[in-house]
Order: sequence, then C-alpha cells, then structure tokens
Amino acid sequence: MKLSNIVTFIAAIAITNVSLAQFEGSKQVFTSPKLQAEIFKHKKVAILPFNATISYKKLPKNFNKEANEQDQNNLASAMQQGMYTYLLRKADDYTVSFQDVERTNALLKQKGLYDKLNEVTHDSICKALGVDAVVKCAFTYERTSSEGGAIVKAVLLGSAFGKTASGSLTMQIYNGSDGELLWRFYKEMNEDVISSANHVMERMMRKVARNFPYEKS
Repeated sequence: MKLSNIVTFIAAIAITNVSLAQFEGSKQVFTSPKLQAEIFKHKKVAILPFNATISYKKLPKNFNKEANEQDQNNLASAMQQGMYTYLLRKADDYTVSFQDVERTNALLKQKGLYDKLNEVTHDSICKALGVDAVVKCAFTYERTSSEGGAIVKAVLLGSAFGKTASGSLTMQIYNGSDGELLWRFYKEMNEDVISSANHVMERMMRKVARNFPYEKS
C-alpha cells in the first residue's frame, strides 16, 4: 500500500472516531430503591410538557429574545410530541400505556397547571391528569457556531467538523402516589448541521430505551 493511501486510511479512521466521540456524550442514570416495588403498579403514564432552552455560545448579531422564546416553545412542543410518537410506535415493548400528549396538555391548561409545573407537587399533577406516574423532561440546546460556517466546514473537512450545537436531555419519572423521584436519565449529545429536533429525539430515545424502566424484559 502506498504511503499516501496509508495516510488517507489512518485519517479516515481518525475522523470516524472523532465523529463517534462527538455523537456519544456522557450518560448518567439514577434508580430509586423504591422503583421495582412501585413500577408494577403503574398502568397509565403522562409525558409532561418539556422545559426546553436554546442558548448560544456567542450571541448572533441579529439575536431576537422574543423569537428565541418562541423557538423554545416550538422546540418543547416538538420534543414532547416526538417522545410520545416514539413511545406510541413501540407500545408493545412497554408495560404501561402513555397518555396522549394533547389530552395531557389540555387537562393541565383546564386546571391552571400548564405554566406552574415547577410550583406544584408531582403527585398533585398525577392526580389532576388521572395517571399513575409522570415523565418530566428538560432539553437544553446550545448553538456553538453559525449554521452557514458549519456547512462549509462539513463540506471541506468532513462531518466530524460540522458540529453546530450541543444538546442534553434530562428525563425523570415521578411516582403518582407520593410524588417521589423513581428514575432519572441524563444524556449529552453533540449535533451536526443536518440534525432536526425530531431526529435528535429519535436518537436520544433509542439511548433511553436501553435503560427505560418500563421496557419489557
């Protein structure tokens, strides 16, 4: 093999390894000692509206606070719906059913809880929704460079250098009877220029699925 080919081969492996390292961020899982005793009682679970935040490592010149807040609301809605769609599609794999998120949101608004989820106990929320547990999620999304610049880098240097944002998902399950935290999952992922919110949720849920306590054994 020619030296130039060897160099190209080694470079390709290096780029692949960098890509995988960027894609896979740190993961943390917490399981309550009460989980196994409580989880078999759960039949219906609700997915609460996401707490989504979009930030910038360096604010763009045309940054608009109101537009960013709207983007956060849109992202929160997309992530909540994306998670529900994923879980619904794999319903046979779980020991519980998940309440339609439109019904969840409607009930929360009817009872004046939609914008006060951090001000009330989780058992109270479960009671208001008529479920045995709730899944509460936070998603943070930090832009690290301009999309246009990332496209140029991706084209010239390969996808490993096209990262435009970092994201992290915190997913928690709270018990309906006492409101206690039963399970917590935290995952970081770096996103490239071709990613969308739904694509990110799809990939994250695949990672969550390996640790999800409602997964059938």
